[in-house]
Amino acid sequence: MASEKKTTVLEASEVSVGYSSKKKAIAIAEAISFSIAEGELVALVGSNGIGKSTLLRTLAKMQPELKGTVSLKGKNINEYTMLQLATEVSIVLTEAPASQNLTVLELVTLGRQPHTNWMGSLSEEDISIIQNALLVTNTETLAQRKCFELSDGQLQRVYIARALAQDTPLILLDEPTTHLDLYHRASVLKLLKKLTKETKKTILFSTHEIDLAIQLADKILVMTPEIAYFDTPKNLIEAKRFEVLFPEDTIQFDPKTGRFTVKN
Repeated sequence: MASEKKTTVLEASEVSVGYSSKKKAIAIAEAISFSIAEGELVALVGSNGIGKSTLLRTLAKMQPELKGTVSLKGKNINEYTMLQLATEVSIVLTEAPASQNLTVLELVTLGRQPHTNWMGSLSEEDISIIQNALLVTNTETLAQRKCFELSDGQLQRVYIARALAQDTPLILLDEPTTHLDLYHRASVLKLLKKLTKETKKTILFSTHEIDLAIQLADKILVMTPEIAYFDTPKNLIEAKRFEVLFPEDTIQFDPKTGRFTVKN
């Protein structure tokens, strides 16, 4: 039986990202093309300064693309109003939010803002979605604690819960495993994998945990100074796309194990 065709959620066509000044545009990364389907977990990898965060901001319409087209569910992202976009895309950035004094429940509840009425009152459906977001991220026991009281790993799960409470088909995360130890890095990425399978949400996350991304992600977008490669981890390994990420005299990639090692 033929496999069911998945719905395309996010697509980039020859996109260049960067910053515009009054005199000229400064491109950080260029000619980026990919297509992500419903329920896929996609990792975004590359060296520091390559433009991963800038690309995520561009995909969320937080800054304009310099060239090319970004499409969300078949519609140019620039045709969405910011309120419309807030019901389609949620984003978790690396910057510490100005909400550390909120309780976990209050922070997660903020995810419902795009869906509530003008008074901001919660319906039974809103409350149910919030409770489910806490449940699936294993943060329900933290609900009444202040965010500043949490460990980095707990706080990262709370941010993911807030994104889930926003209930968008697409979730973007900028380095969700930063400052976490190996156990919590693996736990967060396994949680993202579980969410894509159980909720059919599409998740794109940037990461330096390339070894873990190879094991868990359905697709990987590899950003290099010259070009961006997009494919399954297996195909990228066979095409030797990971070898170009770091200087070969310092770090080498073992295609058999899918791991990086320091070269002696």
